[in-house]
Amino acid sequence: MKLILLGAPGAGKGTQAEILSKLLSIPTISTGNILRAAMKNGTPVGLKAKEYVEAGQLVPDDVIIGIIRERLAEPDCANGYILDGVPRTIPQAEAMEQLGIEVDKALSIEVEDEVIVERMGGRRTCKACGGTFHIKNNPPKKEGICDFCGGELSIRKDDAPETVKARLVTYHRETEPLKAFYEARGRLVTVENQPGIDATTAAIRKALEI
Repeated sequence: MKLILLGAPGAGKGTQAEILSKLLSIPTISTGNILRAAMKNGTPVGLKAKEYVEAGQLVPDDVIIGIIRERLAEPDCANGYILDGVPRTIPQAEAMEQLGIEVDKALSIEVEDEVIVERMGGRRTCKACGGTFHIKNNPPKKEGICDFCGGELSIRKDDAPETVKARLVTYHRETEPLKAFYEARGRLVTVENQPGIDATTAAIRKALEI
């Protein structure tokens, strides 16, 4: 299955991508991760991206899509993949289509803005290993301490209410129009917010018939 995950920041895309990846035995392609890997490995497109990053500029769409294309050509993507964080805009989605990057379903996890702000405010990230927890939905065994490495947990600046609200404005303006884009192609599947990770996974499995 070739899947795109859509949804506002904090909708749970990363968590569900991880679960679906194991369930379907296909890799999750996260833009941030492959961008860093391509730059580290010094691939032609990675070197191009590095120039922009080092100049403090946004990496242009054609470079992002080039890196995605490079990654999808690897053998582990032969049976499908999950794209998380790309496309972010309609021009990116159009560029992917032009390059023949196929998608079976675009899955949108629908969560209201107020819920997102509250949810993100409860997120805690390990300073040492980057592990993530939530004080309500996925608390660490010991308050303020990472289960994985014993590091200190903190609130990322990205998760502060003002930052989250600003990111939601960008999402509604730039990324949400992708729902109509994929709906017009008969590929959009929506899942309403559920009261927990397992319930969301169950709703997604039902929607995707897996």
